[in-house]
Amino acid sequence: MDWRDQGILLAVRHHGETSVIIEVFTQEHGRHAGVVRGGTSRKIAPILQPGAQLDVTWRARLEDHIGSFAVEPLRSRAAAAMSGRIALAGLNSVTALLSFCLPEREPHPNLYHHSERLLDLLGQDEIWPLAYLRWELGLLEELGFGLDLSACAVTGATEDLAYVSPRTGRAVSSAAAGDWADRLLPLPPCLRGQGPAPDAEIAEALRTTGFFMENRLAPSLGNRPLPEARGRFVDLVSRPR
Repeated sequence: MDWRDQGILLAVRHHGETSVIIEVFTQEHGRHAGVVRGGTSRKIAPILQPGAQLDVTWRARLEDHIGSFAVEPLRSRAAAAMSGRIALAGLNSVTALLSFCLPEREPHPNLYHHSERLLDLLGQDEIWPLAYLRWELGLLEELGFGLDLSACAVTGATEDLAYVSPRTGRAVSSAAAGDWADRLLPLPPCLRGQGPAPDAEIAEALRTTGFFMENRLAPSLGNRPLPEARGRFVDLVSRPR
């Protein structure tokens, strides 16, 4: 069994004295793990940095074996990731969430391309938090937990949408919310692609997407807690820059 693909390196862990096991989110084969022989060597270890874009060839005797990877670098994102706290925390959140959420060996080509474009924006701190928010919305949509923010779930109105129902993930207008407003989640304009999207507003929107990750997505994956890397990124976006 063998195939060749391109992918984003998500995680690396030691395997024996000189090898590592890597997880790669590939374009055609989804999240896939494999052993890299000599992965701790001076030649290969610098290549295996989370977020790196790799050309990978996977081989195994049988399809259900973990198999081994031969890797070639396409582009490193290490310099961009180290350009500032937002970039590094954002990269860690993306790779941790993909490793956490994606079923092994299940292709998600649309999410792959969206993730690749997002990571290529690393270092552009003025636009990155909003791009990341769009990515999280796409992640929820891809995995079956998308939000419907097009119209009020109660009245059908498309104006004055101010809340999100935690039960349905649908928008609710201010008028329709009534006495239930304090039980609903905020719907800042940036969550619908509107307005200038300051960081404080993006952080508020990320708390709304985070609710659905914690209370819908995570339970579907065995009720594991969300990666701490995401919380660190949201905290960082919340702080004044």
